[in-house]
Amino acid sequence: MLYAIIGRDVPGTLAQRLAIRSVHLERLTTLSNEGRLILAGPLPAIDSPDPGPAGFLGSLLVAEFATLEDARTWAETDPYVAAGVWGAVEVYPFRKVLPA
Repeated sequence: MLYAIIGRDVPGTLAQRLAIRSVHLERLTTLSNEGRLILAGPLPAIDSPDPGPAGFLGSLLVAEFATLEDARTWAETDPYVAAGVWGAVEVYPFRKVLPA
């Protein structure tokens, strides 16, 4: 099943986010290579694709996991959590409708 994962950045953690980004992306690349990643990306704090020092509010990803618990475990072990970037992580079952 698909799950939406929303990681909420702790304010003031842009430097930590940028420092650990490559490790975070490695995990997403693994999901993508397994054919399980639908989409992933950051949520800019301002209306700009490059928010500069304004940073990010968090991240959104949709991926396939066997169970809700598996999705939660994956999210809670993300490098952004370990680095203190994501202060909260929400995981929801997701049903893709479009595009078909």
